Amino acid sequence: MTEEIDRRSIIDEEQLRLLSLGYMVSGGFAACLSLLGLMYMLMGVIMGTAFSHLPETPSRAGQQPPAFIGWIFACIGLAMFVGLIAIAAAKFRVAWCIKHRKSRTFCMVIAAIGCLEIPYGTLLGVFSFLVLGRDSVAHLFSSNG
Repeated sequence: MTEEIDRRSIIDEEQLRLLSLGYMVSGGFAACLSLLGLMYMLMGVIMGTAFSHLPETPSRAGQQPPAFIGWIFACIGLAMFVGLIAIAAAKFRVAWCIKHRKSRTFCMVIAAIGCLEIPYGTLLGVFSFLVLGRDSVAHLFSSNG
């Protein structure tokens, strides 16, 4: 009986370590992807500035592209950057929480949100539910919380 408990404990520890590593990788990927939002924002700022400084030509009077289009691009890029950084921070926090056996509910909520990121986030989320849902793992989190 104790041999089975020891074996289950070793398996739980190893799977939690792998989950923590998976969330670190996923958070790093989200942080790198957030740089696309910055690039999009920079493109919008350049477009908005360039459109507002275009010279008026007699042949194209009143046909200049509106400058607010560039600023819309910039706002979308900023929102994309902030959203992806928030997701990356949450995933890094989940990795820390799993490593230190804290906030099991928070980890499961972020796992549910991560399921929307097909295919890697879905696999990570499903495995998170499988591992964090076990009674032996719940006991590890409750004894540390």
